[in-house]
Amino acid sequence: MAILKISAATVDGVMKSARPNKTTFYFDADLKGFGFYRTPGDVGTYFAEFRPVAGGSKKRLKLGTVGTLKATEAREAARKAIANAALGKDLAQNRTDERASGTVKQLVAAYISDKAMKESTRSFYKITLAKHIEPQIGSTKAVAVTRVDVQRAHSAMSKKAKYSANRAMALLSAAFVWGAKRGYVPEGMNPAGRIDRNKEEARERFLSADEMARLGDALREAETIGIPHRPSDSKHAPKEKNRTIYGPHVTGAIRLLMLTGCRLREILHLRWAEYDEKRGLLLLPDSKTGRKTVVLSAAAQGVLDGLPRVGKFVIAGHSAGTDHEAPRADLKKPWAAIAGRAQLSDVRLHDLRHTFASVGAGDGMSLPIIGKLLGHADAGTTQRYAHLHVDPVRAAADAIAGKIADAIGGK
Repeated sequence: MAILKISAATVDGVMKSARPNKTTFYFDADLKGFGFYRTPGDVGTYFAEFRPVAGGSKKRLKLGTVGTLKATEAREAARKAIANAALGKDLAQNRTDERASGTVKQLVAAYISDKAMKESTRSFYKITLAKHIEPQIGSTKAVAVTRVDVQRAHSAMSKKAKYSANRAMALLSAAFVWGAKRGYVPEGMNPAGRIDRNKEEARERFLSADEMARLGDALREAETIGIPHRPSDSKHAPKEKNRTIYGPHVTGAIRLLMLTGCRLREILHLRWAEYDEKRGLLLLPDSKTGRKTVVLSAAAQGVLDGLPRVGKFVIAGHSAGTDHEAPRADLKKPWAAIAGRAQLSDVRLHDLRHTFASVGAGDGMSLPIIGKLLGHADAGTTQRYAHLHVDPVRAAADAIAGKIADAIGGK
């Protein structure tokens, strides 16, 4: 053991001297407990020694290696560690606890598993964790992640999917709030709480009468002679264009989306037992907003009554009628083909729901009624269609202003 004034020059001198046969310790002449040691492998490491509790055993906290950490930086770190020890704070134990704590992935996974939520939401969260959070900061200790780490992760996620990056931040923030209440992370810790998120603009795409007519033509073609395949540029491709015929459950699902304003999963997961044909209702036990009753039009009932009953689900999937029947997963491929045929490639299936609402608003139906038809839990959600609700408002304004004008002698 040697005592010297630890500085950049003295440490450099020690490291350039002959390698020791065994690990050699050097203590600072001014700050008691601060030092560094050099191993036979020629690695120098700064440390701080202290007693966390008076009379307790001495502990040594590694601060960093020589070359990575400057002597002045190591001195300041040692000063803080020794001062905290005097106040009863054991930084060495803190680091041990930190290493033993769970990762961000484990924290979010625990939140998804234990928090009460809809199964569809749980499934979405699992995908968000696997695709966006885990690749960026999943292996980082939850107690060690910083706001800077999360902001960088959000920026990286945003390069692939801007909106999904925002959803990932919302999930991460909720997981930290949940974890803090249960002691998984320090109280009040939420590095995702104030992250700058990507600006989102509500998409408003409604089908015009002409576009609805084109879609109707494409649906009839799909279920009769079929949608022609896209022509190939290959000289070996057959000259005759092959066609794909889509069964009544595919075209029926699309028609039901248009005629009810339901969400995609509400139609794909719909069971025959939930269809009250006498009263013309769909009694959904579990929608996005909870239990929901859908009032059916005569046109929607006509579609339902015309569908073959193959299994327990209205829209039969590949496993329909089997012991392990499951609802159809999606309509991505058939919708792409049918929408493309109707020259509506920019239209999403969810836009059919918007179209249902826009037709109602354009025809003067009240926003509360439209919200009831769509199953909106929050009236504010229906307000996005307010700008389409102009004619009835103008009629009311004309009626009121007309009476006032008559009273004051206006023309």
